[in-house]
Amino acid sequence: MNKKDVEYFRKFLSERLEELLSQAGSTVSGMTDPKENFPNPTDRASLEAERNFELRIRNRESKLIYKIKAALERIENGTFGICESCGGDISVKRLKARPVTSQCIDCKSKEEALEKALGL
Repeated sequence: MNKKDVEYFRKFLSERLEELLSQAGSTVSGMTDPKENFPNPTDRASLEAERNFELRIRNRESKLIYKIKAALERIENGTFGICESCGGDISVKRLKARPVTSQCIDCKSKEEALEKALGL
């Protein structure tokens, strides 16, 4: 992978990380606002369902934040774009589709087939 591609991914991942961290901060501040008093239990249940949904989204985003940080670390140590399973190159096309990936498409496909066969 050339330096231009590496810089593209560094910039893209850094911007995405900042965006996710900003959203996480707004969620925390929204959750700590004073509780509203709902005389209608249905209204209260709706609010709780919305908060639960938002927390599930933020949980997924926290996992993505971890993966982005790991990808940025691989950029820094020069292993970004190299498959951790076989040591081969990960195509730029795959990295554009999934910039946090650490496996080439062949190794990932084999891993998923194995997981499916084992029922995981």
